[in-house]
Amino acid sequence: MLATMNWRTALWLTGFSFLVVSCGNDADTPLLAGDTRAAAAKGEEIYQKAKQADDAGNRRRAIKFYDKTASEYPFAKSGAMARYRHAQLLEEKGDILGAFKAYGKFLERYPGSDMYSSVLKRQVSMAQSAAEGQIKTNFLGIKSKLSLEKTVEMLDQLRKHAPRSRIASKAHFTKGQLYESKRKGKEAIAAYRELVREQPDSPEAPEALFRVGVILMDDAKRGNQNQANLDLAREAFNDYLIQYPGHSRNAEARRHLQGVAGQDLQRSYDIAEFYLKTGKTESAKVYYRDIVKRGGDDKIRSAAQARLKELGE
Repeated sequence: MLATMNWRTALWLTGFSFLVVSCGNDADTPLLAGDTRAAAAKGEEIYQKAKQADDAGNRRRAIKFYDKTASEYPFAKSGAMARYRHAQLLEEKGDILGAFKAYGKFLERYPGSDMYSSVLKRQVSMAQSAAEGQIKTNFLGIKSKLSLEKTVEMLDQLRKHAPRSRIASKAHFTKGQLYESKRKGKEAIAAYRELVREQPDSPEAPEALFRVGVILMDDAKRGNQNQANLDLAREAFNDYLIQYPGHSRNAEARRHLQGVAGQDLQRSYDIAEFYLKTGKTESAKVYYRDIVKRGGDDKIRSAAQARLKELGE
């Protein structure tokens, strides 16, 4: 009995020892106090190398060691400053996307830092400049350094770092403007609608909803799903007037609604004319009668009445 217990005990201890050894190098295992101090000291040592290279004007070496300090020893005393300087040097180098990502890492790792606000402002400035560059180059025909996708990614990062703030609403609106400038109506509408849904009380929301109506109306004029776009444009302008009474573009929205009604009547008249020319007189009459009933554009209404008279009504 005793021999059996000794055998089982020995086996259990062997397994426990193996478990301890196998888990000893796990990256997720918390560092002991002594290990933390040693890591912090190592981080400071690398930071000093970065600073020496920085002071000597060796930007490439400085970038390397600042990044190493912040990535491998983020809790070192100079970890936050290392990431901040890493981002600054990348920006000075002209690596806009790399710098933006580095600033993003700072915001994610050091939310309590005194530099958080200034770093966020720097990201805002970079993203806005990138978006403005995209819009300007679209009209001037000059190729932008950053792709549309990368610029949109930067704007989305701002929303992530400052959710439901004025920064987020501006980023969201700029994203819609960016798509609109590239004639990507579907994407622009999605961005504007998402802004209105997530931050309906933001200063940018009324203009965003107004622009949804304008894009849909322009699409209808170009013949893209004409009637469906006219209906959606009417809905967008009505929603805008209901949600934001007194906004600066209310009068313009009402004029657009009149325009939508006019386009709708014209389309009905064109359909009636088509039926008349193809010998489908009764179908034509249905549309002519509807135009007269709805009223609106006097010229189209008078033309419809004249046709009905010609057809014996």
